[in-house]
Amino acid sequence: MSKASRELNYDGVFVYRLGKQVDTMRIIHKSDADGSIERLVSLTGHAREVIRDKDQVRCYFPENKAVVVEKSRLGKLISTYLPHPIKSISEFYIFEIAGEDRVAGLDAWIINIRPIDKYRYGYQLWIDKKSRLLLKSELKNQLGVTLEQIMFAQLNVLDEIEDALLEPSVSDKDYTWHHNENKENIDVTSNDKQWKATWMPAGFTMSEQSREAMITSHMPVDHLIYSDGLAMVSIYVEKLNQQPDANTGHSNFGGVNTYATHTGGYQITAVGEVPEATVKLMAASVKSYQ
Repeated sequence: MSKASRELNYDGVFVYRLGKQVDTMRIIHKSDADGSIERLVSLTGHAREVIRDKDQVRCYFPENKAVVVEKSRLGKLISTYLPHPIKSISEFYIFEIAGEDRVAGLDAWIINIRPIDKYRYGYQLWIDKKSRLLLKSELKNQLGVTLEQIMFAQLNVLDEIEDALLEPSVSDKDYTWHHNENKENIDVTSNDKQWKATWMPAGFTMSEQSREAMITSHMPVDHLIYSDGLAMVSIYVEKLNQQPDANTGHSNFGGVNTYATHTGGYQITAVGEVPEATVKLMAASVKSYQ
């Protein structure tokens, strides 16, 4: 499934439900020798488009006449990326075939991915028997309640994708460009404080560490990414300076939980598609080691 999502050419329309919010989007994905590129177009709500390749993500907001450019990371805009070999996460999730179904007129297998503990969510996947593409996915909590759902209403696998279909439909003339893709790797010899989470669920490791300027404040923020190969948690560490009243506590949107706390003049914020307890414990465990 992961290989098909990366390597096939396809054009489809899917419904994305996060909490009470429902969006319909079109995805056009092309893969060739240079890698893959995909374009997402919102078909409901405010007009917006996302174009992503291996290097960067560009988000177009016609209403605000703005483009936000960020570094491209392995994402889950439509596909669930599983690590290879799958054995690397088999200690923390139970995989099973749950049955068969039809989605977007295509025959599919239903796969359950159940976590072994309370610190991560489970998944249910519908995979096309022919193309192996992901047709539908649901993120579920421990009670089996669906928190997030992605489902194709229409999907076509194609031999070729015209380059014109991967260009934004809006002219970016007079648009304001916000670049947030230039990140500096943290210099471990620096005199600045370095940070790490001292608690995380079994199987989680740090997959990326960077220092970046936030678009809103341009203040340097340490960004730590932890993953077990399937679930991911981002931790942001920002010096408060003139922000003594920065928000703290828990908030959530669908399956995404956020927890923020203060320590020694810094705000620690953990965000991820994991249960509340996970982001809370990870944020509270962040310590400086220099």
